[in-house]
Amino acid sequence: MPAAHPEVVGILGGMGPAAGADFVRLFVQACIRRMEAMGLPVHDQGFPEHWLAQVPVPDRSRALADATPGAHQPLDAMLMALGRLAALGARAVAIACNTAHAWHAPLQQRFPQIELLHMADETAAHLRQRGVAEAVLLATQGTYDSGVYDAALERAGVACHRPAPAERAAVMQGIYAGVKAGDLALARECFGGVARAVAQRHPGSALIMGCTEIPLALPRPAADAAGLLLVDPAEVLAAALARKAYACVTSRA
Repeated sequence: MPAAHPEVVGILGGMGPAAGADFVRLFVQACIRRMEAMGLPVHDQGFPEHWLAQVPVPDRSRALADATPGAHQPLDAMLMALGRLAALGARAVAIACNTAHAWHAPLQQRFPQIELLHMADETAAHLRQRGVAEAVLLATQGTYDSGVYDAALERAGVACHRPAPAERAAVMQGIYAGVKAGDLALARECFGGVARAVAQRHPGSALIMGCTEIPLALPRPAADAAGLLLVDPAEVLAAALARKAYACVTSRA
């Protein structure tokens, strides 16, 4: 039998709810891969206890654009959700939102007993391990403004390219008027058009889907045809959370 049970972990979601729910799917898949790699039987009882906190959180991009204090700031809502995950015994937590990582430091400072994983750092390490030298970042304007990916990719030695202003506007349209509003056809059109355009300027680069809404609508065949390596930071983060959950479990492999 394994030497220990998996750790209790948490997922801070609600930004938006569809992305948080999809992150659970990614985490379950990552746990299956982890159990298989460790030579453990895959069954219901082998999965770690994991909690999803889906709470209404004010818009992160708008908060970064207007730094004045007020109800439009998301930190208090995220702190409340993280406190609930801490009370449930979560030892490691993943934030299912790229832009929310602009508040990673104060969240981690308030809850030092929790290991709060960092999506951009995990993605940068993943690209470095794969030998990727250049990447194009599709993200919200808030994520661009926060610079969380720029710093992480620079530390990893990966050159970061941004879409043109009009392309960034199309991405934002696909996120807000598309996925968040339930119009996936519009989102696919917006994301696919930008992916084809950046592929022409940066052939062979990785394409970081730096908003959890983007993988829900970016047509993978279009990116494959354009020669882009699609990288889903949420999938990378889910794998990192699974590694933390099983860190104390003895492998049979």
